[in-house]
Amino acid sequence: MPEKWDACLGGGCDHGLMIWSVTDDAGDFLAEAGDFLRTAAAENTVVLTVAADVRARGAGAFGGAETLFGWYRSIGGPVSGVFLHTQGNPLHLGVMPVEAIGPLADSPALAERKVSSVNTDERAAAAVVAAWRDRAGTSLRVQDRERLYRLGTLTPLERQPPGRARPATAADRDLLVVWHQAFNDEAGRGGDPSARVDDRLSYGGLYLWHVDDTPVCMVGHSRVVGGMARIGPVYSPAEHRRRGYAGALTVMASQATRDGGATTTVLFTDLANPTSNRLYQRLGYVPVADRVLLGLDPPTA
Repeated sequence: MPEKWDACLGGGCDHGLMIWSVTDDAGDFLAEAGDFLRTAAAENTVVLTVAADVRARGAGAFGGAETLFGWYRSIGGPVSGVFLHTQGNPLHLGVMPVEAIGPLADSPALAERKVSSVNTDERAAAAVVAAWRDRAGTSLRVQDRERLYRLGTLTPLERQPPGRARPATAADRDLLVVWHQAFNDEAGRGGDPSARVDDRLSYGGLYLWHVDDTPVCMVGHSRVVGGMARIGPVYSPAEHRRRGYAGALTVMASQATRDGGATTTVLFTDLANPTSNRLYQRLGYVPVADRVLLGLDPPTA
């Protein structure tokens, strides 16, 4: 049986008000929080896709690291906030009210885990910093900033690059693993991407752009879950960049998500990369929200 318990935090349970609940069972989590996740599918994209991946691939979907899911609600009322944490990765805060952040920082469930960073909507960053500071004198520093985009009207490039796009197949696996690893290295992410590649191939979620017989670009997308899919990774080796391949292949992958039932297609960009931000806006992607990665410093003495 999956471990599941309720965390009565911040005095809320004493007054019959609010409660955080946590579980390591993705099916239980989606049963409890699925309706809420779908009401803000773009903003909750990471929580939705991770939960769907764990449900589809099992608890070891991310290299054997356990994922903890949490949802926030008034007792007897609707869910109004969510989070997840996979060991070795940032604590990811989905949509939640500001008043839920302090109790989460005090959570016994999180105290048992190694949380080294927090990924949050930038609008909630000040509340996150204050909550972790008040919790144990822990300070946080900005490590990275991203922008979340949602697809509006898909707009192909005015000038197509040479070559052609095609779905990736099992015959491409070795190359796909190498390129996923290169993407992870550039993004500062760890872990063996082999299982992720196998999973993406299983549902047709990877595409390649070829010039003659040479693959020059890779684009992937998540499963469609809750009517939402997310584009990524987008990768070209350095010698094949700035030639239009990524833009053209992103258009194909974006259309594929819509053909597969997605009503919401999203992607993230690095705010420090103006080229990619301009490109995706030309393709029809519209800014939704900025997110910030906050690294935790050791508590002060």
